[in-house]
Amino acid sequence: MQATPDPRLRQTPTISPVNVFPSVAVIDIGSNSIKILVAQRTSEGTLTARLTKTLDARISAGISQSQPRLTEEGMARGLVAVKELLVDAAAFVPVKTILVATSAVRDAANGAEFRQRIFDTTGYGVRTLGGEEEANLIGRGLTCDPALTELRDFDVFDLGGGSLECLTFRERTIKQALSLQLGCVRLTERCMADPKQACTDEALIRVRELVREHLTKSGFAFDPAAHFISVGTGGTLTTARAILAARDGKQLEETSTVITVAQLRELLDLLGSVDLETRRRIPGVPAGRADVMPTALATFIALAEFGGISAFTNSLYNLRWGVADEAI
Repeated sequence: MQATPDPRLRQTPTISPVNVFPSVAVIDIGSNSIKILVAQRTSEGTLTARLTKTLDARISAGISQSQPRLTEEGMARGLVAVKELLVDAAAFVPVKTILVATSAVRDAANGAEFRQRIFDTTGYGVRTLGGEEEANLIGRGLTCDPALTELRDFDVFDLGGGSLECLTFRERTIKQALSLQLGCVRLTERCMADPKQACTDEALIRVRELVREHLTKSGFAFDPAAHFISVGTGGTLTTARAILAARDGKQLEETSTVITVAQLRELLDLLGSVDLETRRRIPGVPAGRADVMPTALATFIALAEFGGISAFTNSLYNLRWGVADEAI
């Protein structure tokens, strides 16, 4: 029997008089977390955020299997998160509400079943993005970042739970866009015998080997002339900034957007040398991301070593912004 969609998901509150320009809501169903952006076009033509929110759901447990499947528990967590974010979005009366899914749903044998459950419960369909499509939309989102408006030639690396997207921009146009199965949840399952314990040298070496292997096979062309402006997006670098901010008694917004590879190595030594419970008590580390953070940091470090990168400029503009920009 088909479930009746929750009426709160499509409620239409009174529109505020200041709401002159229409907004769109984008829910990104990722491997590790599910996020929302409600964005609005300004009179200057740029996008501005009216709401951002992230919920840890980890729908991707088991993603490293040869035939990955979403678990019942993961799908249940994901559905609860989607419903909560749809209720949040309805308060802004978006002209469009778009749900997109990435690596975990894309790769899972039962991804279509999960999408159907979301539709039956909420009345909203889910657009599953291909790897190259995801990479291109991440790139489009980056061009919405006002802090990057002066950049013409740069590389972008977006690390998620299931995949790593790699892009090259030349004159603000995407010249390379590819998706690699190097997500931090995927590699943690493959390389860490017990994520609750401190990382072993062997595990970190295996992460490095897999990153180098995938990058070599991908043919992604690193341009040494552009490496001083390598942009990194996703929860790993944002968390790294949060840890550094907490250590210095600052808010995330007060920290530099530039994170050096030396700082990433320092954080890997800090997080990788302790067990999971200790890691979760480190200020700035989200409880739902603590188990995969050593792998994620090791991935960025291996990427930097392979490509000759000394630092990453962190941007908070990524996939959701690209989808929103496309929709408005």
